[in-house]
Amino acid sequence: MIDLRYSLVIEATEEPDFFSFYSPDLEGFTGVGHSVEDCLYKAKWGMAEHVSLLEEQGLPVPLPNAFPRITIENAPALRRAG
Repeated sequence: MIDLRYSLVIEATEEPDFFSFYSPDLEGFTGVGHSVEDCLYKAKWGMAEHVSLLEEQGLPVPLPNAFPRITIENAPALRRAG
């Protein structure tokens, strides 16, 4: 089961132990990790912290995604033209 409230995109880089991630559902939420598993762990707790900060600042908080997805792809600089 996906234990995230929002969708997550994890991007692989040329470095084997450096990944970036962001949520298309949660504006401004980004992070980095050393593995896919590290990104998932950091995203779970980071999303909760991000939402708390939005609430504290009186900013709008998007509704949780009923069907969150995790996408793992190459970073934009690594994508090849078809």
